[in-house]
Amino acid sequence: MITIKEASSPKDLKAFVKFPFELYKDSNNWVPPIIKQEMETFNKKKNPIFNDAEATFFLAYRNNEIVGRVAAIINWLEVNQQKQKKMRFGWFDVIDDIEVTKALLAKVHNIGKAHNLDYVEGPVGFSNLDKVGLLTEGYQYLGSMITWYNYPYYVDHFKELGYTDEKLYSESRFPFSNVHPDFFLKAQELIKKRYGVKALGFSKTEEVMPYVDKMFDLFNQTYASLSSFVAITDIQKEYFKKKFISFVNPEYIKFVVDKNDDLVAFAIVMPSFAKALQKAKGKLFPFGFRHILHAKKHSKDVIFYLIGIHPEYQNKGVTALIFNEYYHEFSKKGIQNCIRTPELEDNLAIHQIWKHFKPKVYKRRKTVRKDIE
Repeated sequence: MITIKEASSPKDLKAFVKFPFELYKDSNNWVPPIIKQEMETFNKKKNPIFNDAEATFFLAYRNNEIVGRVAAIINWLEVNQQKQKKMRFGWFDVIDDIEVTKALLAKVHNIGKAHNLDYVEGPVGFSNLDKVGLLTEGYQYLGSMITWYNYPYYVDHFKELGYTDEKLYSESRFPFSNVHPDFFLKAQELIKKRYGVKALGFSKTEEVMPYVDKMFDLFNQTYASLSSFVAITDIQKEYFKKKFISFVNPEYIKFVVDKNDDLVAFAIVMPSFAKALQKAKGKLFPFGFRHILHAKKHSKDVIFYLIGIHPEYQNKGVTALIFNEYYHEFSKKGIQNCIRTPELEDNLAIHQIWKHFKPKVYKRRKTVRKDIE
């Protein structure tokens, strides 16, 4: 018999966070989160997303053992401002038993129905800066700190339960040896003169901070036209500063500004922490910090986490300045592989940015949906 219990106490939430550690203990490609950080993500007093969203966390039990989990999420900015009557679900993990999946998702649908929402979509997080998507191809490859991993049977469960594809994402990568400076070296000099722009590089995190609010504003502008984009609020900016910026080498943050020092483009690249997080096993102490700091300084793989260009500067070659900066930085550090985060397959503008580097898609993922009845 399957029993579904709401995880509301700190003890239950810790069990919610730790369930995947047991589920994926034999997987070489699952990348564990830092348990403390996951707990803070779900802390309604610390995470400002809960000013505009609500979440209920469920655990599935059978014979007193946890066999599944799901977070049922409503982003009220999405529902009330965008008129998207969507019930979200995320942090979904189950054993290979469709009855467990069915029981957990029934809880999600019940909450959506109680709030007069139209459909359920997932797996997604609270906002656009959270992990997204069900892995459908590329199970044999190592995951990352910014993606969810899942077993292939997840896809079968959703299909059998009548869920249909909603959004399709791809992840691609290319060796740094594919990057030839002749693609952007001359172009970036012309762009500088034509538009009066310049690239900014940093060596210290504190140098980045004065520009971070502008970066998030530009992020909101850049991605506003994409489906289901929910803008980052001012209070969330402060939260994400603390959560993300400390993980990034300041040398891997590049901005482009105009003659008035207004931000017109940005890019954030992160070292790959995947292997370090596997070694840390969810804990910063006693040795997790050491593994993560080593990866921050010495990882030969980098992940292009975010890139944004002001609408007025799109298709004007501004990325040439960014790629020129990264080329010199990566050459110094001996970077070998460049990895891109999940990108919507219908986001043609972002795919055009990378075409000269001949990226190869090595993973695909999707969100699924089902109407609430």
